[in-house]
Amino acid sequence: MGRISERFLQIWLLARTVSLYTYWGVRKLLFKGEYGMTSLPVQGSGFVSLQGVSKSFGDVEAVKGLDLDIASGEFFSMLGPSGSGKTTVLRMIAGFESVSAGSISIDGQDVTTLAPFDRTVNTVFQDYALFPHMTIQENVEYGLRTRKVPKPERAKQAADAIARVKLSHLADRLPHQLSGGQRQRIALARALVLRPKVLLLDEPLGALDKQLREEMQVELKSIQREAGITFVFVTHDQEEALRMSDRIAVFNEGRIEQLGVPHDVYEKPETAFVAGFLGVSNLLSGEAAKNLVGRSDMVNIRPERIRLNGAGYRAEKDETAVSGVIVEAAYTGANTLYILETEGKQRLISSRLNEEQPGHEEGFVMGDKVVASWRNHHVVTIPQ
Repeated sequence: MGRISERFLQIWLLARTVSLYTYWGVRKLLFKGEYGMTSLPVQGSGFVSLQGVSKSFGDVEAVKGLDLDIASGEFFSMLGPSGSGKTTVLRMIAGFESVSAGSISIDGQDVTTLAPFDRTVNTVFQDYALFPHMTIQENVEYGLRTRKVPKPERAKQAADAIARVKLSHLADRLPHQLSGGQRQRIALARALVLRPKVLLLDEPLGALDKQLREEMQVELKSIQREAGITFVFVTHDQEEALRMSDRIAVFNEGRIEQLGVPHDVYEKPETAFVAGFLGVSNLLSGEAAKNLVGRSDMVNIRPERIRLNGAGYRAEKDETAVSGVIVEAAYTGANTLYILETEGKQRLISSRLNEEQPGHEEGFVMGDKVVASWRNHHVVTIPQ
């Protein structure tokens, strides 16, 4: 059964490659052959630049008039829920999807109509896509072999790429003999050995368990810094994006809701969607906001900014304080989350770092009367 499955995978990989190359071979002939259309520089200040890019699938507009510039050597993340358009954008940069409108350039060259194999990019997928019948060394060499790089040279380049991801001792093994994290690193090595100008990563850590995923986040950032290559990373994991990125674009319904460095996107959300999608938020507006912060604008207070104090606590000069009762408490390891209900029946979430030694905790329990307080400058107004 194992041999049948392996053979099926080989056939599937070959079929996918052949169909992709056939499609783009025809497209290349149409756009660059008979009609004489060539790739010309397009406007855009980024190393990777998308100008007015839209993509429709029938009546569904998946990406809507997107303008985006990504700098050379940047670790850029596209973050958003399923169906937000982030993966479609990645696939258009890679050439796996055509654009419905607009243009895409890489390093000043218009690649809008180029086939994937004519673009200076490589893609790392979540499923690794390693050839199961080839050793790790052979897998990493494969792209060089298709480019007709002489055997001694490709062997050395592949060995160097494997060493970069610290797996030289496993070069003679087959993919099934490696762990998930090791296979992911080999997929990275295979992509990097071709020295692309841009590396596209489509949720590459999504299949790993939490501990391994966190280890690979550190590895991935280190590899990117070492290689100096532009990384475009797609994820729906907020912590992952915040931890690894130089900048983050938060996608929603085919558009970018906010673009910025991780600190600004988290601390200064520009829309209610961004505030709610990145981490946990206390979003208040109207009468509820007026009662708690003195104005009716939509505002956000992050749970970690709300401190819980014992009954009778008095607010300091630059603080706001409100009395309430703990209605829920959830221990999550590093933190404890509390939900309190104020006297005005407004519920707030507070997050408390568990800093004490085990057995010496001084937390609260359900039913405790508390005073929640926060610094006034921690209240962020959300533009509407």
